[in-house]
Amino acid sequence: MNPRALPVLVLAGIGLLCAIAFPFLYVTPNRLLSGEPHSPHVVALALSWVLLAGLGMLEVRGSRVAVALLAWALIAGLPLVAGMDARALLHATAASARVPLGAGFWLMWLAANLLLLDRLRGVRTSGRIVAWAGLFVALVAMSRAGAFESLALVREFHAQRGPFMDALLTHLSLAATTLVLALVIGAPLGWWAWRARRTDGAVVGVLAFLQTVPSLALFALLIGPFAWLARAWPALGALGFGGTGAAPAVFALVLYALLPVVRYTVAGLGAVPPDAREAARGLGMSRLQLLSRVQLPLGWPVLLAGLRIVAVQTIGLAAVATLIGAGGLGRFVFLGIGQGANDMVMLGTLAIIALALAVDLLFQAMLAFTERRS
Repeated sequence: MNPRALPVLVLAGIGLLCAIAFPFLYVTPNRLLSGEPHSPHVVALALSWVLLAGLGMLEVRGSRVAVALLAWALIAGLPLVAGMDARALLHATAASARVPLGAGFWLMWLAANLLLLDRLRGVRTSGRIVAWAGLFVALVAMSRAGAFESLALVREFHAQRGPFMDALLTHLSLAATTLVLALVIGAPLGWWAWRARRTDGAVVGVLAFLQTVPSLALFALLIGPFAWLARAWPALGALGFGGTGAAPAVFALVLYALLPVVRYTVAGLGAVPPDAREAARGLGMSRLQLLSRVQLPLGWPVLLAGLRIVAVQTIGLAAVATLIGAGGLGRFVFLGIGQGANDMVMLGTLAIIALALAVDLLFQAMLAFTERRS
């Protein structure tokens, strides 16, 4: 058997099991109570996964593309089918009834996404961007057409639209501020660590130790010092510094972001060939000119890869910042857990995942553009 077919067989097997054993949808009396499971398309979905497994085992030209296209169709088609089923199920129920998505849907949708990721490995970055961007456009177009309006998750979004948009903007501002500060602090620190070779291990070691501190513990530890700063310097308190809020959250997020920035800065500067540095010195370039004209342009792709990791990591960690009053999409996750409202939890969680994927795609596009220019 072709080793490349193993991921397809495993994921198709998971999808087949989920189609048969787990409910696709639920019908609940309201947003808090559990309801009755419904799986109206077991046979069709099971056959789709069997077809995927069969295509994955074929060692013919074009089978890889066929698997990718079918996985793409499942990612776009599963929400569409769920929306149509939800509309039909709500037709004869009370106005307060909801149709949440079941474990079968989520697991099959995840398996299809992983399958598409696997089939797109080795494809040019531009091709991957086109595939995911096309998928995003298709889902947005179906959403604009009202295909998902009957789903409980979408109804929860409409009920929380105002707070959700505020939380989204807050989350983006936290991530953007963290990324800028991490670059401003981490890039010079990485350059210094690269210049002073003896300090490289010490700097990276300290930053690596900070990574071992649990995020919730670090946020909690910063409450006291920032509250003291606000009391000692009232001007800082007037600017928004305090034991809770955005200031300690951004500080903690920057601490977590410094390690990848410093590491990739050191790696990027070290990736410049010694011959290029010697040639630049031979031309009479100063240390600053060598850095700005040779080392940064040649090492920028490596540093950009580090910033990509920082951006995705920060978007995920920023969810915990909600617990110290910083706001963000984590608010919906923790409020939903407290209220027992699974749709609210999924709303915050999926928004964070989608935001992280969008940022990752943006950095992939920037990296591809940079490599093409170089």
